Amino acid sequence: MSKITRRDFIKLTGAGAATLALGYATSTRAANGPRVVVVGGGFGGATCAKYLKRADQNIQVTLVEPNTKFVTCPFSNYVIGGMRKIESITQSYDALRTKHGVNVVHDTVTAIDATGKKVTLKSGKTLPYDRLVVSPGIDFKWTAIAGYSEQAASVMPHAWKAGAQTTLLQQKLAAMKDGGLVVMVAPPNPFRCPPGPYERASIIAHYLKTHKPKSKIIILDPKDAFSKQGLFMAGWEKLYPGMIEWVPGAKGGEVVSVNTKTMVVEGKLDKYKAAVVNVIPPQTAGTIALKSGLADDKGWCPVDPKTFESKLHPGIHVIGDAAIAGALPKSGFAANSGFRHRGHVPRRKRGRCLVRQYLLQPAGAELRYIGCGCVPGDGQGHCADRGRSQPQGRHGWFPRGRSQIRQRLVCQYYCGYLGLTDPVTS
Repeated sequence: MSKITRRDFIKLTGAGAATLALGYATSTRAANGPRVVVVGGGFGGATCAKYLKRADQNIQVTLVEPNTKFVTCPFSNYVIGGMRKIESITQSYDALRTKHGVNVVHDTVTAIDATGKKVTLKSGKTLPYDRLVVSPGIDFKWTAIAGYSEQAASVMPHAWKAGAQTTLLQQKLAAMKDGGLVVMVAPPNPFRCPPGPYERASIIAHYLKTHKPKSKIIILDPKDAFSKQGLFMAGWEKLYPGMIEWVPGAKGGEVVSVNTKTMVVEGKLDKYKAAVVNVIPPQTAGTIALKSGLADDKGWCPVDPKTFESKLHPGIHVIGDAAIAGALPKSGFAANSGFRHRGHVPRRKRGRCLVRQYLLQPAGAELRYIGCGCVPGDGQGHCADRGRSQPQGRHGWFPRGRSQIRQRLVCQYYCGYLGLTDPVTS
């Protein structure tokens, strides 16, 4: 299969760009442009839709997302801690429509027909596609903890999907009397944003120290270790001494049941009577991934880490938190960096690095991975920085000699960093 270099891709302009990129012969379908449907408008899906259109305006990109607003999980803990308003982390999809030409459909995908290459929407409509990208995010295992359910979340909010749940948890903390106990139920691995629960505990502690200093937080955790544990615990000891207690699984941290009427949380060894309970349930890939057979028996979607093509359903690409792509963390910045060409290019260069961006092959309608300078993603180990190639290992972060896999994973971890606070639709 022949490949397009970045220089070749830039030359693909005009009405025939999409035809050349996707390998379509001159036909009615080619004249109308190849059709790509993206399911899910989070960091991964919205960024994918945006950059496909920026790659070639002739590609017909349709983004299907049930919500009319996108509330970012990054900085949602600040809302819980009273440091920001929910409006400050709420984005619209208007820019995707008006600025980038993406067809945004606010609906829910109920079925995927991989053979017929079409998706069915809750409204009854169907959308045909030539290429499908599924970015379903995460869902919860509601029955994993006895007594907890989607209805129970109105009393013991999870606040793990930003929006109404975020403000609900903030309101419950504000209404709590000084001296009350906040119990957080942390999830088992794997879950979205590994440092997230402990960051949240830190910000809640900051709020309590400022407004309700007699209160306390207990984190009940089924795990015996967590992300950035040493840094968090050192910070807690220094800033919030005696206010945060972490109970690991080995000491009874696994929660077996909750009672929304009595506000009692029962662990393996002890029961806790709380004023506010934040339950972050065990997680799995989004519902549509489970229904479509894109997830394995563990509830996540195995993919080829180079193309993110499903290992269970070839021809469908799964991106974002739902995907199993090696040791990649399940975080918004990782999902976003998958289709965002804005990375950690040194300031002196003031250029943009193509970070895990997918471009279209000339034959077979295959998606091709182009890596940053840290990874030989373009087949030559070069980074596209304003059209200039940088030798592999000369990108400011990585020495020569590291394995390609490690380079790619570390690059993914850091390259998405700069895109974290920017609206994905801007």
